[in-house]
Amino acid sequence: MKRKLDKNDEPEEGPEPKKTQPSKPDEQQKQQPEPEPSFSELGLDPRLVQAVAKQNFEKPTLVQRKAIPLALKGQDVLCKAKTGSGKTAAYLLPILTSILKRKATDPTPFTAGLILVPTRELADQVFKAVEEFSAFCAKDIHAAKLTENVSDAVQRSLLANVPDVVVSTPARAWHSVNSSALSLAKLQFLVLDEADLVLSYGYDEDMENLSRSLPKGVQTIMMSATLSPELDALKEIFCRNPTILDLKEEFGAEDEKLTQFYVKCGEEDKWLIAYLIFKLQLIKGPCLIFVADIDRSYRLKLFFEQFSIRSCVLNSELPINTRIKIIEEFNKGIYDIIIASDERPEAFGEEAAEEGEEEKEKNSKSKDGQENQKSKKKRKYQKDEEYGVSRGIDFKNVAAVINFDMPTSASSYTHRIGRTARAGRAGIALSFVIPKDQFGKHKPTMVKSCEKDEKVLAKIIRQQAKLGRKLEPYNFNKQQMEAFRYRMTDALRAVTRAAIREARTRELRQELLRSEALKRYFEENPTELQHLRHDGELGKGMRHQAHLKHVPDYLLPKEGKKALTEQQIGFVPFKKLDGKDRRRRKGRPKGRTFKTGKDPLKTFKVRRKK
Repeated sequence: MKRKLDKNDEPEEGPEPKKTQPSKPDEQQKQQPEPEPSFSELGLDPRLVQAVAKQNFEKPTLVQRKAIPLALKGQDVLCKAKTGSGKTAAYLLPILTSILKRKATDPTPFTAGLILVPTRELADQVFKAVEEFSAFCAKDIHAAKLTENVSDAVQRSLLANVPDVVVSTPARAWHSVNSSALSLAKLQFLVLDEADLVLSYGYDEDMENLSRSLPKGVQTIMMSATLSPELDALKEIFCRNPTILDLKEEFGAEDEKLTQFYVKCGEEDKWLIAYLIFKLQLIKGPCLIFVADIDRSYRLKLFFEQFSIRSCVLNSELPINTRIKIIEEFNKGIYDIIIASDERPEAFGEEAAEEGEEEKEKNSKSKDGQENQKSKKKRKYQKDEEYGVSRGIDFKNVAAVINFDMPTSASSYTHRIGRTARAGRAGIALSFVIPKDQFGKHKPTMVKSCEKDEKVLAKIIRQQAKLGRKLEPYNFNKQQMEAFRYRMTDALRAVTRAAIREARTRELRQELLRSEALKRYFEENPTELQHLRHDGELGKGMRHQAHLKHVPDYLLPKEGKKALTEQQIGFVPFKKLDGKDRRRRKGRPKGRTFKTGKDPLKTFKVRRKK
């Protein structure tokens, strides 16, 4: 008989191997996951890799592993990936690498990259990312941001140094090109970040004008969180046979850590539940609250002030410097609650068609000219058209997202809840839904958009089911909540329209002073910024009730705060606690007593007249 292989691995004669044996190792290799490359193996400049290591980025994400090699080869890329997946680094790192390679042989200055974003907050975020990535090559990379409200002369001086990379909104970029302050004659890279929002923010004409001024052969990179019809229009204008990356599998583990709830309740119960959640700290950690409009955000803030709950407001009326400062301090953990007004709801697909039909019907019915009269009225407050909260902004460590007012589309809901459960952390999404039969019963705080909450919820449930997610009902114990209702009613009555109008005016005045007159002072004295808090009290002129700031123990059930949501317990009466009368204390008689424990009425001695 033939011997087997010995220790020296000498071959032995035996039966012929089966034909299927050579294919087994190949199948095993296919089943094994491919090793994840590091940033140094992606072909990036060593100085950029050093800057990435300084920011504690261990390994590239899926978006970066797929997009960076394609961008370095000069291909057009259209990438769809979730918010927080590292899309900014996916297009910045290859662009900066190409600029550094070109400058090694040709140091001639010209603008090589143009990055277009829909909002000013996102532009500031991208500009800071450019500075961080070019920390070890700052002499070779010069960037400019064109989103601040400055005069044309100041803007020309910023562009006079011929920056390598320009970050701007489409409106500002076209204004600079049209005024000959910015030259795109030698442009090599064009980036559209959050590309599906660019057209929905009203930049149609600006994008068409910019497309005519671009030279031939510009490499285009488009990043988006959704593949919407708007992308098809932009792809035809700016791209040439782009490589489409639809990255879905990256977020399976993170989606499992996102818990979604909804509460069906009336308008008045919505305020009661919000009061209980934050006063009793049923939800802990940094929280984002989305409301329908600006008035709504100030009403909720003033309502929280009645209970000594600190919060800050984020809306389009505030100066851009203030908005950026609020986001930065929220990410540092200075603020716990941000009340953000989502004033530009997104609607794609079926939602957009439905909204378009409704607008046509309204326009056809309004023949008496009432709408024209409304349009002629002057706006009291000037809003920033380049504002957005639900998309693009990098909120960090958000523990919960609360939809105090439901969005108008399922896609907008997806972008809102994308603020939490990021980077492997757990998160909660809680939405208040008003049933149609209860809509309009509380007129002082009614919002028209809440009339369709149930329809929007049905669309959201269908959309989330396709992604493998579930929305569960969150049941509060209504009997235990009733003990707090009178406190909520007192606080809500104190928040009048006059108080809201006064709070808006006061905060605008304060923030304008901080952002304009004290800007240079705070740059020279950064420690003084710690004394300025954007979550201060605004309702100085309204009626305050000191007793609302503390929750008496007799309002809480025996089992504690969790009994309000988890257990069904009977009503706890006011007069009895543990079977005893609350007003009677140990060692005290029934009558009125002093410290001596004696009834003073029984110690008086009466003398009779002789």
